Amino acid sequence: MDGIRERAPAARTAAGAAQAYLAARKDRYRIADPGRDLRPADTFGSGGREVVRLRQTYHGVPVLGGTYLVRMENKGGERIVTGTSGRYFTGLRTATTTEVDDALAVERAVDAVQRDVTEHRFTATGGGGDDEPALTGTSHGLVVLPNGTGVLTRHVTVRGEDAHGGEPVLREMYIDARAGYPVLQYSGLQTFGAPRTTAGTGAGVRARTDDEPAPGTGSGVRLDGTTVELGITHDDSRDAYVLRDRTRIQSSPDNSLATWDARGRWASDLSGAWPQDLREFASPGRAFGAEATASGAVDAHWAAGRVYDYYRDGFGRDSLDGHGMTVNSLVGATDYGQPYVNAFWDGQKMVYGSGDDEYRPLSAGLDVVGHEMTHAVIEHTAGLVYAGQSGAVNEALADYFGNAIESDAYHLPMDDPDSGLMGQALCRTRSPRACALRDLDDGRTTAGSFLGVGFGTDNGGVHLNSTLFGGALWDIREDLGPDLADRIVYKALTEYLTPLDGFTQGRNAVIAAAKDLEVGGKNVSAVRRAFTAHGIVPNWEKALGVDSDLLMERVNTFGTRLGAGGGWWVAAGSDESGAEPYSVWAGRTDGKGQRRLVSPNDGRYHASPATDGRTVVWQAHGATGVDILARPLAGGPVRTLWHGRSVGTALDVDGDTVAFAYYNYGGRAGVAYLSLKDPANVVMIGGGTYHRSTFPSLSDGRVVYQDWQRVKAVYESSTRVIDVATGEERVIERADPQTGLGPTAVTGDHVYWLLDRSPQNGGTTLRRAGLDGSDITDLSAEEGPGALNVSDLTASAGAVTVVARTPGEETGNASLSKLWQFTPDRTGDGTRRSRVSCNRGEQLAAAAADGTRVIWLDGTTGVSDVVTRARPSGTCG
Repeated sequence: MDGIRERAPAARTAAGAAQAYLAARKDRYRIADPGRDLRPADTFGSGGREVVRLRQTYHGVPVLGGTYLVRMENKGGERIVTGTSGRYFTGLRTATTTEVDDALAVERAVDAVQRDVTEHRFTATGGGGDDEPALTGTSHGLVVLPNGTGVLTRHVTVRGEDAHGGEPVLREMYIDARAGYPVLQYSGLQTFGAPRTTAGTGAGVRARTDDEPAPGTGSGVRLDGTTVELGITHDDSRDAYVLRDRTRIQSSPDNSLATWDARGRWASDLSGAWPQDLREFASPGRAFGAEATASGAVDAHWAAGRVYDYYRDGFGRDSLDGHGMTVNSLVGATDYGQPYVNAFWDGQKMVYGSGDDEYRPLSAGLDVVGHEMTHAVIEHTAGLVYAGQSGAVNEALADYFGNAIESDAYHLPMDDPDSGLMGQALCRTRSPRACALRDLDDGRTTAGSFLGVGFGTDNGGVHLNSTLFGGALWDIREDLGPDLADRIVYKALTEYLTPLDGFTQGRNAVIAAAKDLEVGGKNVSAVRRAFTAHGIVPNWEKALGVDSDLLMERVNTFGTRLGAGGGWWVAAGSDESGAEPYSVWAGRTDGKGQRRLVSPNDGRYHASPATDGRTVVWQAHGATGVDILARPLAGGPVRTLWHGRSVGTALDVDGDTVAFAYYNYGGRAGVAYLSLKDPANVVMIGGGTYHRSTFPSLSDGRVVYQDWQRVKAVYESSTRVIDVATGEERVIERADPQTGLGPTAVTGDHVYWLLDRSPQNGGTTLRRAGLDGSDITDLSAEEGPGALNVSDLTASAGAVTVVARTPGEETGNASLSKLWQFTPDRTGDGTRRSRVSCNRGEQLAAAAADGTRVIWLDGTTGVSDVVTRARPSGTCG
């Protein structure tokens, strides 16, 4: 609400006045008790302006994204409210009693991340176990997710390292507090984004002593060869000068801008943690030498000062949090000792990668440093959740301010065609345009370029979609000029945006900020035009087209698969708001008739169903563990077949046999199968420290799986098939110990599986063999023209379909997972490959139906829909 001129009730603090004002106008704001349900988070402003940010609670529990802002003028203690905005969720009804305590929530969160890492990274050792780095979890207590009537969760942060992918893990997990199921997760590492070709607290800061020499200035040479002035301090304990600038943060004399030597340290050890023996870069004299230059320390320290000055001089901001916090920059981080070409803000500090033969240390880009430090400013203001559209707005703002700081520092005119490039200065040999990771002048629009993906891919598209919003902001800077545009965008960030705001809400916030600054109708119109030019208008999502047939809209699920067989499909889904625990639904693959509800409504999460057209089996996740349940498709009682602590997503049924993946403590993977006639007689394979099995598939009375057994300190890997009726087991193929083995599929004639001999090449082999291990054939090679990076597969008698990315494509639609189908060619001697669908979004969880028909989860529209096609599209442009 803008244009308000109403007196706030007298109060000792600005927050108290804001709460009292909202309480006096319950009819307008529908906030029953602001003093109880809105807790002060921050108050800031200058020149008589005050902005109060309030966080919503529900029965004392924080509400994710519930934020309300009250803007006031303070004239001699008399406060006039000039505007209000934000999100207060009035429809919350959920109970706040729990069945899952902190310890169990942490266990479930760690299990979920470990399962995700194992199932999405082929490994030569099967995943989990004592020889892999441990993941740890920290609970932050209860949080209500504002879906519909609310979902009570426990917020857990999982830290550690992905031993298979080489990336640090800092995952924010929200575990249903009654059923223990992970209903939301996203990465807490706010990164700059890896190049296309390459896979602050005061912690550790020594307080200043009375006899310590005063801070001063030194110098160093940046990676571009320029000599710059550096803020330094003499450290008596080391008898050296260190990169610790105490000259800038006047409000907190003990705080500083400090740059630390993290050379050789793993990025995974630095995310969300502070190594105790970390030391600031030091020099015996005031001039820092070649090591400080080559590592990127000089660039990081100099750039941190420039960014700090930009926010202080332009907006009066007192450091990144607005309250004088220390700014810590760590340089030289590696990927398990190998080059690390990325940078991130982890909620405490900036971490800059070492770079490689082509890319300089990431701190060499002033826009990169500005980007990462702006993530910190965003966290302490709007708090935009780093996932989905709100995460893309977060990235867009970080890009905007990072690039604005660099453009101003280098006096780059806004009409320069390279003015919108991000990271263009990082390369040693490439041109700026070839080097840049993003371009804010790329001209993308929502209708032509929005990429719908799940949170498992780029946190829901935070980088993939950022230039849609960031491009509009950059257009505003080009049209209105740097000074005015920067003030508008900063005001939108600090006074209007709230944690869950997406593109449309972000547009409204920037327009409102422009009006608040009284920039004039012409300039406000220019702001509107910029967003319209990028397709960011109300209801823009409805303009996204698809070439598939809808079976079930907006499933609102996480971490669950689809099933198909016998002319039927099965899927898990929540309600439209995502508030209800998942239920299992079944429908005909041709889309005819009504869907059927299969699972009971018992408060558990019913997920990852499978069917053969006669029986439906699925997982039921509750506070006491997980059950494998079964029910005839025609109706009848629900039967419990198995109970355990943790399962994988793989689950299948064929006639009387059910096969599934499970996990023991420590992520030790196993495979099990049983008979519907005698479910107590379970055959379990693997699940131990030295014997693990995973990726089971089932068809025509046979179970195929991948097996790892440690023999004489060496793992032996093999693809195996079991005849369920006889118990006979056959090795289809033994793999090299260093080869990663992936998901499997089986039909009445063939076994299919994935393998990865060299993770560095970006490709995956799709292999086929007869049921006896004969006629081994590669349908898709790991390297060479047409290679695919396959993550999953499914097969019917007529075709095998894979979920795959295209190696070498790291940005845009071409980088997303798509469905590719392999069918016999007309001669019968080879295979024909085609795309199943030309939809622009991510395509996941494929399930083979009859013939060439496939069911899958499609993200094109920005939500996950269950869709199908009767036959492949063929070639996509």
